[in-house]
Amino acid sequence: MATVQSVRAAPLVPTHFSFRLPILDSYILKELAGPFGFSLAAFLLFWIVNIFFLAADYIINAHAPPILLVRFLLFRVPQCTPYAFPFACLFGTLLAFGRLAADNEITALRTSGIPFLRICATPLILGLVMFVLSFFINDTVAPKAVELSTRTFYQIVYHTAELPILPQFFRKDDATGNVFYVGNVEDDHKTMDDVMIFEQATTSPFRRVINAEKAIVVGQNLHLVDARVTEFKATGEFNGGVKSKSVDIGLPLGETIDQFLNTAQNDAYTMNSKQLSGQINAMQKSGQGGQALDVLKITLAQKFALPFASMIAVVIALPLAATFGKKGRTLGIALSILLFFVYYLIMSAFAALGKNEAMNPYFASWVPNLILGVAGAIMFRRVER
Repeated sequence: MATVQSVRAAPLVPTHFSFRLPILDSYILKELAGPFGFSLAAFLLFWIVNIFFLAADYIINAHAPPILLVRFLLFRVPQCTPYAFPFACLFGTLLAFGRLAADNEITALRTSGIPFLRICATPLILGLVMFVLSFFINDTVAPKAVELSTRTFYQIVYHTAELPILPQFFRKDDATGNVFYVGNVEDDHKTMDDVMIFEQATTSPFRRVINAEKAIVVGQNLHLVDARVTEFKATGEFNGGVKSKSVDIGLPLGETIDQFLNTAQNDAYTMNSKQLSGQINAMQKSGQGGQALDVLKITLAQKFALPFASMIAVVIALPLAATFGKKGRTLGIALSILLFFVYYLIMSAFAALGKNEAMNPYFASWVPNLILGVAGAIMFRRVER
């Protein structure tokens, strides 16, 4: 009698991994996408038009080629992300959740046992993602884009892509820790006056300060003429001044002399947070202070505070939408504009206090987030109860 061999079924193995959002999150995300995208596009358009009108007199009189005009405007767009993303989060959340509240969908969800915090999970995650994305763009893309836009503006108006060299600037080499101070740059862009270089201690316990009345760029090195070298310890012990006929110090790794001069200018918008922090430390070590230093501190703090406003916008918009959403979209639009105006009014007021040394600059930059964040958290708690 013939027998039939048994055949074992192969275990089911998934051929690929697929991730799907829960139905609730997918539904809310679709509601958010429309008003968020519309408000973001509207803000970017407003920013471009505003930049154009501010520079229109120079550009029109210079008979700028269209390609340069477009490049000038587009390179200014990344600079507005810390303002555009919070507004889009505020506008999108107010309109999306306002619509859900108006149609009693939030009430229905809560009645079915879903907590208000769970309903709000998607916009809260959106605010967090926008904070990270806004910070990344503002800290990495915007500084380079602003410099390119400024170069384009000079190319249009002054027919040169070179930026002006500002006197008395600091520059830190992140690779070596050396801090450069240059009092003045002569017209040849290679000769510098009143140069001071602070070197960190590496192979000995002594730190060095090198001073020279004149320095000349030779290749990738800065050649200091009749330099005076002073070595000292952290305890205050020093070796005194030693006169040397010549001292060569390498420029920051990978930078040309044009990059060394122009990225070190006093335009804080062309520096990322690391460069800003280095310049602040360099000015503090040299005894520099006053309003110029406070402005840099404000700018550095706002590198973090302004993008985080995306998260604050969602926190304050959710309870407002749940409370006033039934009164229609018009109120949501009005609340978006009003809250945006209030936030930046508070920001401007406290930034002025920080610049005038009436308040710690770092704290002053975060006050608007603290005020609106606490207000949003209190309202959120009341709605949740």
